[in-house]
Amino acid sequence: MTKINRISLIWISFFSYALTGALIVVTGLVMGKVSEYFQISLSYTSNIFTFLNAGILISIFLNAWLMEIIPLKKQIILGFFLMILSICILILNHSLIFFSFSIFMLGIISGITMSIGTFLITNLYKGSKRASLLLLTDSFFSMSGMLVPIFTAFLLKKNITWYWIYLLIGIIYLFIFLLTINSKFPHLNIVTQEKKINKEEKYTISIFLLSLSALCYILGQLGFISWIPEFSIKLIGTNIVDASKLVSNFWMAYMLGMWCFSGILKFFDLQRIAVFLTGISCTLMYLFIKNINYEYLQWIIILLGFFSSAIYTLIITLGSLQTKRNSPKIINFILTAGTMGTLLTFIVTSPIVAKFGITSALITANILYLIVFILLFILGFFTKHRKH
Repeated sequence: MTKINRISLIWISFFSYALTGALIVVTGLVMGKVSEYFQISLSYTSNIFTFLNAGILISIFLNAWLMEIIPLKKQIILGFFLMILSICILILNHSLIFFSFSIFMLGIISGITMSIGTFLITNLYKGSKRASLLLLTDSFFSMSGMLVPIFTAFLLKKNITWYWIYLLIGIIYLFIFLLTINSKFPHLNIVTQEKKINKEEKYTISIFLLSLSALCYILGQLGFISWIPEFSIKLIGTNIVDASKLVSNFWMAYMLGMWCFSGILKFFDLQRIAVFLTGISCTLMYLFIKNINYEYLQWIIILLGFFSSAIYTLIITLGSLQTKRNSPKIINFILTAGTMGTLLTFIVTSPIVAKFGITSALITANILYLIVFILLFILGFFTKHRKH
């Protein structure tokens, strides 16, 4: 594999995470506008966005097997045309049914692309290099989380209709498509032959602990960040620009944290630092919920973004180290569990918001972080491959 081709594949992985990050982060920012546009309640609107999360979950789950049937390059090319179709329907047909369908298709496309991006990194690199590249790849999710709120707030303030934001997000997939055209992807038949020679990797207690951690972490993170704009506007009294700044600052710090931790993780035991970072993040989230001073909230959410930035990638990396050989299915199993957390975000939080209020949804997210802390602590008694 040539150096240029390898670089192209890495950038495809980077943009795949940026695409998913943009689609997920923009949800909390446009939810109020979508609710007004279709004249439906906020909780009902959040339930519709579950179609996006469902699409991501289904596609990541199925793509562990689809990769062996449909070549990766063809998947991305097909996804490009489906992306164009979905965005056109979103912009041109202002029906709630077609909106739900488009959101679902966008979830399918981003989920497939992100699973391909993860697969590429885990197969191109090993050991500490893999951990660092996974962190760097995941940082592009955060980069979207930092930039999308800025652009979204600017467009909404200019009274530009919310659905044009999805056209801007579609440009990310255009970059993926252009890189894919001239790239050569790894042959999956080699991986298949290895799996035939070696017995199917066992799903140990460690794998299930990490999968449950991934689910609770993503559910907690997205349950928290998705309701921050409404929390800021309705309970603190900020405007859309200031509310967007909180989200943007979180993802900016998240991105910087990933870059920082990608260089220092090799000096630490992965399981122990995962417990440490989760404990700090849990404490910071509690302080955020209990504070109503906007200036303090800005600093707290920056620290929360920084210290929580490496947790999910650490979970995935620890999962990849539980077997002697790299197993795409085990990695996809943990990714699927994490994406299940994405799917459950509004299924879990919407009824809580409707019955108990927005603050209760944030408290639920805090409890989920505490559960992750406990699970990762217990992991220390079972895991055999903590060093990388």
